[in-house]
Amino acid sequence: MLSKIDLTQGGITGTLLRFTLPMIIGSLLQQCYNIADTLIVGQCIGSGALAAVGSAYTLMVFLISILLGLSMGSGTVFSLQYGAGRTDSLRRSIYVSVLLIGTVTLILNIAVFVWIHPILRILQIPKDIYGMMYDYLWIIFWGIGFTFIYNFYAALLRAIGDAVTPLWFLAVSVVLNIGLDLFFILQLDWGIKGAAIATVAAQGVSALGIMGYAYVKYPELRLHRNDLHFDRHCLKEITSFSALTCVQQSVMDLGILMVQGLVNSFGTVVMAAFAAAIKIDSFAYMPVQDFGNAFSVFVAQNYGAGQRQRIKKGIKQSVVSVIIFCMCISAVVCGFADTFMGIFVDNSSVDVINAGAVYLRIEGTFYIGIGILFMLYGYYRAINKPMMSVVLTVISLGTRVVLAYTLSGISAIGVIGIWVAIPIGWFLADAAGIIYYIFKAGKSHI
Repeated sequence: MLSKIDLTQGGITGTLLRFTLPMIIGSLLQQCYNIADTLIVGQCIGSGALAAVGSAYTLMVFLISILLGLSMGSGTVFSLQYGAGRTDSLRRSIYVSVLLIGTVTLILNIAVFVWIHPILRILQIPKDIYGMMYDYLWIIFWGIGFTFIYNFYAALLRAIGDAVTPLWFLAVSVVLNIGLDLFFILQLDWGIKGAAIATVAAQGVSALGIMGYAYVKYPELRLHRNDLHFDRHCLKEITSFSALTCVQQSVMDLGILMVQGLVNSFGTVVMAAFAAAIKIDSFAYMPVQDFGNAFSVFVAQNYGAGQRQRIKKGIKQSVVSVIIFCMCISAVVCGFADTFMGIFVDNSSVDVINAGAVYLRIEGTFYIGIGILFMLYGYYRAINKPMMSVVLTVISLGTRVVLAYTLSGISAIGVIGIWVAIPIGWFLADAAGIIYYIFKAGKSHI
């Protein structure tokens, strides 16, 4: 394993990119859980099963976003304490975070099993794929606990500068997921249930593996007897970051879930197209999302260490990097939209490919909007202003949902209205975040 990276020292851009690269690869691999299901299901079972898995993925992203938000918020606290050299406070924060997020995970897991049918009805799942989606989700829900464990320890290790370890465990589990997918679906003929079982099994491997590694490799993070007490001050600090970050993630994915419900109302072809296109979309801008998360760790560590000028310099260099990357990836996605769709959908499904390509060309043209937005999210989390991240999310997603429902209801526009609404929301949120930084946040914190 590579050593930890200290983000408070050395060249900024190079250090950030070295720290970000494993996170990018790890996130891409994490996407492969569902990508493997989507690809194999779409090619081997059919477009109906593809639509079911794709819609289920959107729901799971929303549910997992709650745990991811709590873990990311806790990770910010861990970064601040690590940057300030407060190891004792760090261990107490770990204990409180585990109790908090573990409790939320248990409640969430029980809730989704109890209300699975009402959830599916709210999503407007067509009758012809309702049974397949129920079967898939019932199994996938059993992996929520593993998702909590992995994301918590990934956030902890990244907070102390180790972004490589989560990558290795994800790599192993993804290979396992793909192998089990092929075995369960093609050899045992378990269908969509086999895809779900493969994903849960792979998630379990990554979760238990990273937890064991952290315990053995980093003895300074092991909890001592005197760390195992409920510290209200620590809880308040954790909650101030985690709760709002959780709200931000949840609002973000709730908006996406609402859009998914609207997409479902246009029928199986549009559902299948959206299911494949959103995977490509996620892969395309995933690097800038992880760069935003890495940037957040950079700002938090330097903020904790009192290095304000280094943060200011890092902002300028990071903006340039994001703009260049987004311009490049936009050109690739727009130029090869049909080809990318053909990876997930059989070439005979021309309507599905065409519908997905239209989505990709509209979204792909404006990736710079989401790239800047991810940076703003990371910055405001790091300087202890997570509420601003929530505000930006509400602006982005609120605009998206309102415009999507309004424009798609116009017969001359239809489903195109859903796609157009997304980048408009990005740029409105960017404008709000930049204006706030210029006139307030930048002056008071840098």
